[in-house]
Formats: sequence, structure tokens, C-alpha cells
Amino acid sequence: MIITVGGIKGGSGKTTIATNLAVLRAQSGRDLLLVDADDQETASDFTMLRNEKLPNGAGFTSIKLTGAAVRTEIRRLADKYDDVVIDTGGRDTSSQRAALTVSNVLLVPFVPRSFDVWTLEKVSQLVAEMRAANPELAAYAFINRADPRGQDNAEAEEVIRDTQELTLIETPIGARKAFGNAAAQGLSVIELKPQDAKATDEVMMLCRHLFDITETSRAAVGA
Repeated sequence: MIITVGGIKGGSGKTTIATNLAVLRAQSGRDLLLVDADDQETASDFTMLRNEKLPNGAGFTSIKLTGAAVRTEIRRLADKYDDVVIDTGGRDTSSQRAALTVSNVLLVPFVPRSFDVWTLEKVSQLVAEMRAANPELAAYAFINRADPRGQDNAEAEEVIRDTQELTLIETPIGARKAFGNAAAQGLSVIELKPQDAKATDEVMMLCRHLFDITETSRAAVGA
């Protein structure tokens, strides 16, 4: 499974999602490659911190790639790993487009705010363009940094449902300090002590749902 965590709007928590998915998948016994294709290199910093602080290291392999090398190197390396998670940052870059040519899934987090939701049409256009090169690309979106109350979450989910090229995953993740506290220590939220049970449950539900639906879909296509 090759999953790109991307989009075209910064500040929606893409690297947090990518790194948490990487740790969860690695801890489930998968040999995982985390690709940092974001100019900010935050995923690489996260991995470096894990290698420095944890007795057994990061638990996964991490590399930095940019531009066309994202496509060529992932094609070369994909068979060596069970899963690949690519963090491409929050802009429509050549790195993200290269990643989408070889990915099974694009996962897009959206913050329930008007400026973020307004980018949905542009993301949909990007997916449509990339499916010309990669017809099997699946694209999913979910609400990240969800509000604890109010109508913004529901309204944003409704906009996603109406977007032609994206499928809504109904597993919102709340705006919880635990994610930032964990990242500062090179940890996923499931490793943080004391544990934030809600944050842990939310990210585990997202991971389980994402891999369940994509693996079921791929199995059906294979059948």
C-alpha cells in the first residue's frame, strides 16, 4: 500500500497524520517506509528524534525525496516494503504530483474552516488530473483538528460528500494537545504517557478504516 498524505493547503496537520500512520502501521508488524517529500522536512526531523530517543530506534525506514525522484525511487523501493507513507506537505508541488503517479491512495485532512474547505474544488481538480496518469488512485478526505462542538464539522463533511473526486472518511480527529506533545518527543499519540484515550482512539480508527477500505477495494479489483 502506498499512501500519500497531501493536499494544497498548509496547516491542516498532514505531517502529524503521516507520522502517526507510519508508527501505527509499523507497530502492527508492517515493514514501513516513510518518505519525506515536504520541503520543511518535518517528518525527517520526527524520525531523527525517534532514532535518538527510543531504544529500538524509529521502528521504520525514512528517506527524503523531492521532484521526479519521488516517483522513480518509490517505484524502485516499493517492493522492498509492506507499506509506504509519503508526506508531501501543503502545496501543489512537483513532489506531490510525482507521488500521486505511484500511490494507491491520497489522504487529505481538512480543518473545518471556510478557507480550508474552499480548497476542496482545487484538490478535486488535482485528483482528476492525476488519475489520467494513475487511474487506480483512490482519494479520501477527513476532518482533522475538529471542533469540540458547533456546526463547522458537519458542514465541512457535507461539502466533502458533495465533492466529485474525494470520498469522505467519517472518522474526524479532534484538535487535541496530545498530538503536539507527542510529536515534540518524537512519538505518535498512541505512545504518549500519560495517554490521551480520545486522541489514541481517533487516530487508530482513522488508520483502521483507511486500510480496511483500501485493502477491501484492492481485493475486489483483483478478484
